[in-house]
Amino acid sequence: MKINYSWRATLTDAQLVTLTEAHGGHAESGWWDRAKHHSLGWVSAHDGTELVGFANLAWDGADHAFLLDPKVHADWQHRGIGTELVRRARDAATDAGCEWLHVDFEPHLRPFYFGACGFTSTDAGLIRLTAS
Repeated sequence: MKINYSWRATLTDAQLVTLTEAHGGHAESGWWDRAKHHSLGWVSAHDGTELVGFANLAWDGADHAFLLDPKVHADWQHRGIGTELVRRARDAATDAGCEWLHVDFEPHLRPFYFGACGFTSTDAGLIRLTAS
Protein backbone atom coordinates (compact mmCIF):
# COMPACT_ATOMS: atom_id res chain seq x y z
CA MET A 1 0.00 0.00 0.00
CA LYS A 2 1.48 3.33 -1.08
CA ILE A 3 -0.66 6.25 0.03
CA ASN A 4 0.28 9.73 -1.13
CA TYR A 5 -0.71 12.67 1.08
CA SER A 6 -1.23 16.18 -0.21
CA TRP A 7 -1.78 19.59 1.34
CA ARG A 8 -4.39 21.70 -0.46
CA ALA A 9 -4.61 19.35 -3.45
CA THR A 10 -7.16 20.21 -6.10
CA LEU A 11 -10.26 18.20 -5.17
CA THR A 12 -13.65 18.24 -6.79
CA ASP A 13 -17.00 18.33 -5.09
CA ALA A 14 -17.80 15.00 -6.79
CA GLN A 15 -14.71 13.38 -5.24
CA LEU A 16 -15.73 14.55 -1.75
CA VAL A 17 -19.31 13.34 -2.27
CA THR A 18 -18.03 9.92 -3.35
CA LEU A 19 -15.63 9.70 -0.39
CA THR A 20 -18.29 10.84 2.09
CA GLU A 21 -20.71 8.18 0.88
CA ALA A 22 -17.97 5.51 0.89
CA HIS A 23 -17.18 6.55 4.47
CA GLY A 24 -20.81 5.91 5.39
CA GLY A 25 -21.84 9.54 5.59
CA HIS A 26 -24.56 11.57 3.95
CA ALA A 27 -23.16 13.75 1.16
CA GLU A 28 -24.61 17.04 -0.01
CA SER A 29 -23.63 18.11 -3.52
CA GLY A 30 -22.02 21.54 -3.54
CA TRP A 31 -20.72 21.26 0.03
CA TRP A 32 -17.03 21.27 -0.87
CA ASP A 33 -17.38 24.08 -3.39
CA ARG A 34 -18.75 26.26 -0.56
CA ALA A 35 -16.54 25.03 2.32
CA LYS A 36 -13.06 25.19 0.77
CA HIS A 37 -13.09 29.00 0.67
CA HIS A 38 -13.24 29.10 4.49
CA SER A 39 -10.38 26.67 5.09
CA LEU A 40 -6.83 27.18 6.18
CA GLY A 41 -6.30 24.08 4.08
CA TRP A 42 -6.98 20.37 3.84
CA VAL A 43 -5.07 17.14 3.77
CA SER A 44 -5.99 14.44 1.30
CA ALA A 45 -4.86 10.83 0.97
CA HIS A 46 -4.68 9.18 -2.43
CA ASP A 47 -4.14 5.70 -3.76
CA GLY A 48 -3.06 6.61 -7.26
CA THR A 49 -5.84 8.87 -8.50
CA GLU A 50 -8.45 7.61 -5.99
CA LEU A 51 -9.23 9.86 -3.03
CA VAL A 52 -9.24 7.56 0.02
CA GLY A 53 -8.99 10.08 2.89
CA PHE A 54 -9.60 13.71 3.73
CA ALA A 55 -9.44 16.18 6.63
CA ASN A 56 -10.44 19.84 6.46
CA LEU A 57 -8.75 22.50 8.57
CA ALA A 58 -10.79 25.64 9.24
CA TRP A 59 -9.47 28.49 11.34
CA ASP A 60 -10.19 31.89 12.84
CA GLY A 61 -7.28 33.54 11.02
CA ALA A 62 -5.15 33.61 14.15
CA ASP A 63 -4.78 31.20 17.09
CA HIS A 64 -7.51 28.58 16.62
CA ALA A 65 -7.74 25.83 14.01
CA PHE A 66 -10.64 23.42 13.75
CA LEU A 67 -10.38 19.88 12.41
CA LEU A 68 -13.52 19.23 10.37
CA ASP A 69 -14.87 16.37 8.31
CA PRO A 70 -12.01 13.87 8.65
CA LYS A 71 -12.89 10.71 6.82
CA VAL A 72 -11.30 7.60 5.34
CA HIS A 73 -12.96 5.41 2.72
CA ALA A 74 -14.49 2.35 4.43
CA ASP A 75 -12.27 -0.01 2.41
CA TRP A 76 -9.13 1.80 3.64
CA GLN A 77 -9.87 2.22 7.34
CA HIS A 78 -7.71 0.81 10.17
CA ARG A 79 -4.46 1.30 8.24
CA GLY A 80 -3.25 4.50 9.93
CA ILE A 81 -4.52 6.83 7.21
CA GLY A 82 -6.83 8.79 9.53
CA THR A 83 -4.09 9.23 12.11
CA GLU A 84 -1.72 10.49 9.42
CA LEU A 85 -4.35 12.92 8.08
CA VAL A 86 -4.80 14.37 11.58
CA ARG A 87 -1.03 14.55 12.17
CA ARG A 88 -0.51 16.46 8.94
CA ALA A 89 -3.42 18.80 9.70
CA ARG A 90 -1.95 19.45 13.17
CA ASP A 91 1.44 20.23 11.62
CA ALA A 92 -0.13 22.59 9.09
CA ALA A 93 -1.97 24.44 11.87
CA THR A 94 1.29 24.72 13.79
CA ASP A 95 3.10 26.01 10.71
CA ALA A 96 0.34 28.64 10.27
CA GLY A 97 1.01 29.91 13.79
CA CYS A 98 -2.08 28.48 15.45
CA GLU A 99 -1.90 27.80 19.18
CA TRP A 100 -4.93 25.51 19.47
CA LEU A 101 -6.44 22.70 17.40
CA HIS A 102 -10.07 21.87 18.18
CA VAL A 103 -12.07 18.80 17.20
CA ASP A 104 -15.60 17.58 17.93
CA PHE A 105 -16.51 13.93 17.57
CA GLU A 106 -19.00 11.24 18.51
CA PRO A 107 -18.32 9.22 21.70
CA HIS A 108 -17.28 6.04 19.86
CA LEU A 109 -14.35 7.97 18.34
CA ARG A 110 -12.78 8.89 21.72
CA PRO A 111 -10.08 6.18 21.49
CA PHE A 112 -9.02 7.47 18.06
CA TYR A 113 -8.81 11.16 18.96
CA PHE A 114 -7.56 10.82 22.53
CA GLY A 115 -5.37 7.76 21.97
CA ALA A 116 -4.03 7.73 18.41
CA CYS A 117 -4.11 11.48 17.76
CA GLY A 118 -3.13 12.96 21.14
CA PHE A 119 -6.11 15.22 21.81
CA THR A 120 -7.12 15.83 25.43
CA SER A 121 -10.56 16.33 26.91
CA THR A 122 -11.72 19.88 27.63
CA ASP A 123 -14.88 21.68 28.62
CA ALA A 124 -16.85 22.98 25.67
CA GLY A 125 -20.30 24.28 24.91
CA LEU A 126 -22.70 23.47 22.12
CA ILE A 127 -26.03 24.84 20.92
CA ARG A 128 -28.02 22.86 18.35
CA LEU A 129 -29.27 25.38 15.81
CA THR A 130 -31.49 23.07 13.77
CA ALA A 131 -34.02 20.42 14.66
CA SER A 132 -32.91 16.84 14.17
